[in-house]
Amino acid sequence: MGAARLAGALYLLIILLGLTSEVALRGSLIMPGDAVATAEAILAQPGTLRLSLAADTVMALADVALAVLLYLLLRPVSAALALMAMVFRLVQAALIAMSLLFQYGALLILHGDGAPEAAMLALELHGHGYDLGLVFFGVNSLLTGWLLVLSGFVPKLLGWLIAAAGVVYILGSTILFMAPAMADLFAPAYLLPVLSETAFCLWLLIRGLGPRAPG
Repeated sequence: MGAARLAGALYLLIILLGLTSEVALRGSLIMPGDAVATAEAILAQPGTLRLSLAADTVMALADVALAVLLYLLLRPVSAALALMAMVFRLVQAALIAMSLLFQYGALLILHGDGAPEAAMLALELHGHGYDLGLVFFGVNSLLTGWLLVLSGFVPKLLGWLIAAAGVVYILGSTILFMAPAMADLFAPAYLLPVLSETAFCLWLLIRGLGPRAPG
């Protein structure tokens, strides 16, 4: 398997694990605004939250590997920009990995007969750690999108879509932290990153990258 297709496989793994953890696993336990119901759901199915933790950990590991592969693939376009993109993606992966401690902390709190409100706060901090990571991922997406536009490896539209996804991530997290009351209104914009990243993932898997277009 070539480096580009391996990157595509890792990208697909990240997407699948992220959705599984967020929606099917953790999402089935957390009842927004209801700490007691959330605590009861977690205590009834602690294995589900542990599986969510495992899925997110593997996702972060895959993200680190993908950051390095994309750097190697895009380095011929601009070594400096590719290095910057890799570093921003690695910071995002580190923040997501660190935030998993809060998710595990919720389990420790509940198994130690702690208050459901404390466990809920830990879960909220986990979510905010993920959102903070998206700021760095947004910058990574801007740089990666620009590198793709310059490269000729993919249609320019795909590069612009990845860059636009970066804008969505940065704006979304900024709104969440600075004007949370507007977060729900902005939520539909996240459809753009989902579509653009899925398209890039499939392009890597099916077509790979290169050679560069002349000029």
